[in-house]
Amino acid sequence: MGPARARALAEAGYHTALDLLFHLPSRYEDRRTVASVASVAAGGSYTLLGKLRNLRRLRTRRRGFSLVRGLLDDGTGTLPVVWFNRPYLANQELEGEEHILHGAVREAASGLELVNPSCERPERALHGARVTPVYPAAGGLSAPVLRRVLAGVLGGLDLRQIPEPLPADILDRHGLPPLGEALEALHHPAPDADVEALNRRRSPAHLRLIYGDLLALQLALALLRAEGRGEPRTLRYRVDAAVRQAAREVLPFRLTAAQKRVLKEIVDDLEGPHPMLRLLQGDVGSGKTIVAALALVVALENGFQGAFMAPTELLAEQHFASLDRLLGGRYRLGLFTASAAEPGRLRERLAAGDVQLAVGTHALIREKVLFRRLGLAVVDEQHRFGVDQRGLLRQKGDRPDMLVMTATPIPRSLALVAYGDLPVSTLDELPPGRSAVATEVMPARKRSEVYGRLREELAGGGRAYVVVPLIDGSGEGSAASPASTASIAAVEEGLRELLAGFPLAVVHGRMPSAERDRAMRAFAAGEVRVLLATTVIEVGVDVPEATWMVIESAERFGLAQLHQLRGRVGRGAAASVCVALHGRLTEAGRERLQVFASTGDGFLIAEEDLRMRGPGDLLGTRQAGLPPLRIARLPEDFEWLVRARDDARELVERLGASELEALRGGVFASGGAGLGA
Repeated sequence: MGPARARALAEAGYHTALDLLFHLPSRYEDRRTVASVASVAAGGSYTLLGKLRNLRRLRTRRRGFSLVRGLLDDGTGTLPVVWFNRPYLANQELEGEEHILHGAVREAASGLELVNPSCERPERALHGARVTPVYPAAGGLSAPVLRRVLAGVLGGLDLRQIPEPLPADILDRHGLPPLGEALEALHHPAPDADVEALNRRRSPAHLRLIYGDLLALQLALALLRAEGRGEPRTLRYRVDAAVRQAAREVLPFRLTAAQKRVLKEIVDDLEGPHPMLRLLQGDVGSGKTIVAALALVVALENGFQGAFMAPTELLAEQHFASLDRLLGGRYRLGLFTASAAEPGRLRERLAAGDVQLAVGTHALIREKVLFRRLGLAVVDEQHRFGVDQRGLLRQKGDRPDMLVMTATPIPRSLALVAYGDLPVSTLDELPPGRSAVATEVMPARKRSEVYGRLREELAGGGRAYVVVPLIDGSGEGSAASPASTASIAAVEEGLRELLAGFPLAVVHGRMPSAERDRAMRAFAAGEVRVLLATTVIEVGVDVPEATWMVIESAERFGLAQLHQLRGRVGRGAAASVCVALHGRLTEAGRERLQVFASTGDGFLIAEEDLRMRGPGDLLGTRQAGLPPLRIARLPEDFEWLVRARDDARELVERLGASELEALRGGVFASGGAGLGA
């Protein structure tokens, strides 16, 4: 390999032979069948074996462009062959020699011809007469070049010498080959290889690397959890009749069976031997906040302080208002945000224990904010916080308990990846009184019809959200004819005209929080009937009287985000409608909106969102310093994820301290590469 090619590969992240071995084929072509010239037809790709004749280089009028033409003769007939910009072929000693060619056959002016085929001697065939790996480009190198490079790597290495880090009984349990054997099978498939299994990533070799990828991550998580389980509890809770009576007195309604189950799981953790770290997930409107409030009651009744952290000021303010309504008559609450009044005095009261429940944003984790005795910390929309930020909140007390919540349902596969065996509580039941939301997906040309229906709803006393993806855009537009991507700047004036007579307010993330809060309060009170907003209303906005939502440029939103937005309506008993207006759709956008219209099940939507978009950064595993997934794919490899989790638990339990330390070093230092990731 020359220095230029080596530099190109290095810039793409390939520094060693092992790096290249983990650059796997994206697909495989079955070129084992050698066709006869007499059998070929236009429009197909063929592997042919014959002798080359009449090779000649042809110059063209295009500067820097040349052709080499010749004939392939296999005894059943002759086929013209043409190569583009490969002049060296005319100078090589190919004439009259037998070669394997693979390429596409097309109809030319003079009949059929074979176009730009690979050309190689049968005894050295890399591109034809075999199961041929097709590689994604790397360092600017094409698939044929990478085949040659990898063939050189395989020829210069004995892959059986690659150490196999997995215990033999684990490999035998799952019927998996050793690592070196798996790599060789992927880069140089056997003559009898199952091409369908290779392309479905279900060959034993693929499964060995997928399993190793997932096991590396699950071992890292298991080690982290083992450390956490060894941490003794310092805070002791009593959950007696007095505590239960206090919870009943603040409860404004009967809990659902799911809420009762989840609350028991939380209380059991609080009474357990180790500090709680539990994930509470539930669909929009499933009642997570009341569960968190009751858990905080347990802490406050035991003389501890509580913290409730939200990612934005608007959400923190809304949580403070709802928690103050529930708990303010019994406990002293304080709001901690960047714009909160008299922050110094509030911090003094918190440090003295006078403020029992602190509700706020990142302001809660600033150095100046001190708790007298923090017992329970609740983090809402936890995926918007980094691991370090959650850790800083825990450091505000002596091993406080922590409940992290999300209104974005997490597919089971992602929960296992991001959290390992972290206890997960799921609210899978909506409280009574919630109405189903009728969802419609319509093209933008139906806009005037949609807003005509909305006027009728407003005339009957309804309230509505109109959601756009941008605050301001580059194109001119109006509600009747917006710019290519709707924005507040583009639609506000036209919307005021279309819905004249009904008070309208605007809410977005760049507004001062006081102005935003006034608009939200006016909408909740019914003084404002239409709220034009960005995704700032995606979570935490609770106005049961809002029965309509129009989402402009819906193709610009993710599936989970569309579902979160829809959750702002249907929060009361009245029938509710969500209309998604879209512009030009890609195939992926069309599929996304079809799923959105077909179901209101947030967990099903989360699984579909994962299937369509992939796992992204695995809910922050990169922030946690865990090895990324390089080969495994979710959700299709979920079965192997479960196996890896169970095996990781077993390995952590059965290995001695020195073996565990070596395993820890291997997993964390190499990012799992030694395990096949």
